[in-house]
Amino acid sequence: MLSAFTARPVVELKQRDKSKIESVLAYGDRLLVGLSTGSLRVYRVNEPIDETPSQNVSAAEDQRPASSSRPNAVDLLREEEKFSKHKIEQLAIVKEANLLVSLSNGVVSIHDLQTYQLQETLVKTKGAAAFAVTSNILKDPSTGVPSIVSRLAVAVKRRVILWSWHDSELDPDTSEFTLVTGVKTLTWATSTNLIAGLTSSYVLVNVETSAVKDIVGPGSIGGAPGQDGGRFGGVGVSTISYMGLGGVAPKPLATHLGQGEMLLAKDINTLFIDTDGQPLGRRQIPWAVAPEAIGYSYPYLLALQATKGTLEVRNPQTLTLLQTISLPNASQLHVSQPNISLAHAGKGFLVLSERCIWRMGALDYDSQINALVDRGKLDEAISLLGMLEDALLKDKEGRLREIKMLKAQMLFDLRRYRESLDLFTEVSAPPERVIRLFPPIIAGHISSRAKASDDPAQGEESANGGRADSGASADADTVEKSSTDEKGSGDASGDAAIADGGKPHQTDESPVLEGKDLKAATAELRPFLVSARTRLQRYLNPDGTLKDTKETRVSPTASNVQEAQELLLAHVPESAEEKRQQLLETAQLVDTTLFRAYMFASPSLAGPLFRLDNFCDPDVVEEKLIETGRYNDLVDFLYGKCLHQQALELLEKFGKKEQKDETASQLAGPQRTVAYLQNLPPEMIDLILRFVEWPLEENPDLAMEVFLADSERAETLPRQRVLDFLERKDRALAIRYLKHVTQELNDTTPSFHQRLAEYYIQGLKASARPEEKADALNFLRSSRYYQPYKALQMLPADDANLYEARAIVLNKMGQHRQALDIYVFKMRDAGKAEEYCNQVQLAEMSSATLPKAGQRASAVDVENKTTSIYHTLLSLYLSPPPPHKPQWGPALNILAKHGARMPAASTLELIPEVLPIKELESYFRGRIRSANTMVNESRLVSALRSSLAFSEEAKLRLGDGTPGGNGGRNRHVLITEDRVCSVCYKRFGGSAIKVLPK
Repeated sequence: MLSAFTARPVVELKQRDKSKIESVLAYGDRLLVGLSTGSLRVYRVNEPIDETPSQNVSAAEDQRPASSSRPNAVDLLREEEKFSKHKIEQLAIVKEANLLVSLSNGVVSIHDLQTYQLQETLVKTKGAAAFAVTSNILKDPSTGVPSIVSRLAVAVKRRVILWSWHDSELDPDTSEFTLVTGVKTLTWATSTNLIAGLTSSYVLVNVETSAVKDIVGPGSIGGAPGQDGGRFGGVGVSTISYMGLGGVAPKPLATHLGQGEMLLAKDINTLFIDTDGQPLGRRQIPWAVAPEAIGYSYPYLLALQATKGTLEVRNPQTLTLLQTISLPNASQLHVSQPNISLAHAGKGFLVLSERCIWRMGALDYDSQINALVDRGKLDEAISLLGMLEDALLKDKEGRLREIKMLKAQMLFDLRRYRESLDLFTEVSAPPERVIRLFPPIIAGHISSRAKASDDPAQGEESANGGRADSGASADADTVEKSSTDEKGSGDASGDAAIADGGKPHQTDESPVLEGKDLKAATAELRPFLVSARTRLQRYLNPDGTLKDTKETRVSPTASNVQEAQELLLAHVPESAEEKRQQLLETAQLVDTTLFRAYMFASPSLAGPLFRLDNFCDPDVVEEKLIETGRYNDLVDFLYGKCLHQQALELLEKFGKKEQKDETASQLAGPQRTVAYLQNLPPEMIDLILRFVEWPLEENPDLAMEVFLADSERAETLPRQRVLDFLERKDRALAIRYLKHVTQELNDTTPSFHQRLAEYYIQGLKASARPEEKADALNFLRSSRYYQPYKALQMLPADDANLYEARAIVLNKMGQHRQALDIYVFKMRDAGKAEEYCNQVQLAEMSSATLPKAGQRASAVDVENKTTSIYHTLLSLYLSPPPPHKPQWGPALNILAKHGARMPAASTLELIPEVLPIKELESYFRGRIRSANTMVNESRLVSALRSSLAFSEEAKLRLGDGTPGGNGGRNRHVLITEDRVCSVCYKRFGGSAIKVLPK
């Protein structure tokens, strides 16, 4: 059991002393003892030396009399023999008023606290049974000024009489409250609420409003009004069994607990309430015998069993009996009031019998926690840590987290996997510690559990490298058999039965986890790993570097981020680089274990894991996936880990197989390889060109999608490298790629255009198909980025297949007469010659500047003296070089269609005299029509300009006629002395004024 307190006798009456100890009061370094003779002894309490006993020393050995070498615990300062004529039943002080209050022979008396002289006997209190004192700092409701208010409540039969002091001044008025039955005990709940223990029940009295509230509880605690059962009302069955006709009903007890709670106890019945008297709904304390007195010494509940002569120490939350201290004939319990002394704060309370007073010394809280953990009482340790303040412990949060993890390990070994993993998640346990609990099939080499066939002599390695997990290897039967240490805790809860049943039995090896148990544990492990993975992603980039603190900050301070990172690690790092390395290793462990868990329970869920950024161990994943034949998932994983060469080698291996493998049917053929290559970045061009070769051999159209796909990665590939590679493989593939680059991607690189022009010319030389020839001529005609003179050198003048291509290149060089010579004399195609002239004319018109005002905008100009492209074509028709003859038909056609676009003088000079005038009728009609058109156009423009000028002049003179618009000459402007120019800001005065139209 726990050794939270040790008893040390501080006052022992000598054998010849016939008096008995009746009451005691401790405040500061003073100890007042009231005797049965009416004497008051005053002791000074010396500072106690540290007497923390060893955990192996029994309570009986620790309570041996102190040796003579030790200093006295107390020194007797004085004795007031005439303090009272009767035994002193109760003592208290009103410190602010420097008063000592005593109860003797049913009367309350007031004494001076320094001289112990009687100041006043409160006559109204004759027949008093008990009293209670409280002091509090309260604000005046009218002024709001704080003051110290002390109150003395005295129980006199059915009445409660109240005296008050404000800042040490006694109020002249007293208050009285009459209750239904006699008052046995009084306990202050707050500064205004008083709990009165009656003969058969409890009531709560508000001393300010005089309101009385019945407290309803089980058994002897009491019930609703009118349920008084007479003398034996509310007496428990166990009390009646030994109580005769002259017996006395058990005393109603009450005590404060922490955090605004109180405990009421009568007989063996208990009730937990708040300070307003409302029940808290908690279970009763399992007492077998009614206690003589109860108290609270932070953070424990105390109960004095006078019939057994023992003091019980319990946890007020779990109600578990933690310690039993043997104190022969002890009859009273004294815990100093919070406003009198701080000695109650976990130590220093007193227990007294008729002949002895024991002072209870407390073991330090850290040692108490260690003792509970060593005994396997993990729930008690967790509860105690929750009740204690942070300042009273070394690293409270760390201890609480560690103990909860020990409890989670115990739950895991008891096959309560969900509760265990939920608790691990709650405390953000290091993933490594949790993963160690699983066998190698899940945890790999860090597993602390041996397989069924492993050597049993191998011990379990501790999860955190320290001491062995307390209770981590207990089995259910052992824990259930030792679930209680005494009868008083026989109704403990389920969790208490697990963690508080004494230190569990330790085995040499952890229980084997396999079969259904392993599947159930793995199913609960996966949510924990997903949660740990999410937390790790807050601090790690996908490339393994630490994120910036500003990006990962969850709370306002950076220290919280650092603490959150360290919670994920099994060991505290010494540097930032070590922290990064540990976080990376933890992330790799979490992802690899999650992969193993998926493969063990749900293999279909492993694929989505690979499509996300992960830190799985490639060797483990590859081995497992190959073993199970999940090659498609393996490819996805290798892609995510940027192991592209291994992935492509695997795709090539299965893609080239003539017979399809059922386990890798999705990898058959080049489709999967092409899709993989399309997702590679441009930096991997060497790998792309290496592994695209075999798809190009099997399915060139599909493989070319690597370079021709409408995607950013395909468009950003190094085009020169791709072109050089395709040229080595196949000229047709290179042409296809060049067409895609120059026409669809609009790449203006001259080398690409020149290379494509050369390929087209080579194709024309080889008598290309009509559609190929059309593509070649269109490219030569439309592209402006190849070098025409180089292309012309590749085009022989005597090859009929290259006549038109040569003409197009000559056009690019500006040599129109030579180009027309090819159309007219070599190809003998007047239509293409005319089309050629039309294209040149349109190009010249688009590049010419816009005509000036008054100049005709059309391309027809009779006064134009420059030579046009049509003039050149006409000269070839009418004055051909030898041995060619004039071509009258095409010449007359050109004159009829485009004569107006040629200078009249030079055109007529080309026409031979032998040509009849009648043949030129269409030419002259065209010229006349063109001249008339120009005249009519000029007249029309002149008329429109006159109309526009008239309209504008009308607006200036008469205005536009719209309200608020231009008023014309009817507009008036008011000039005042203060009016200034809106341009120069000078005052007008008598100067000339010009008004601009709006």
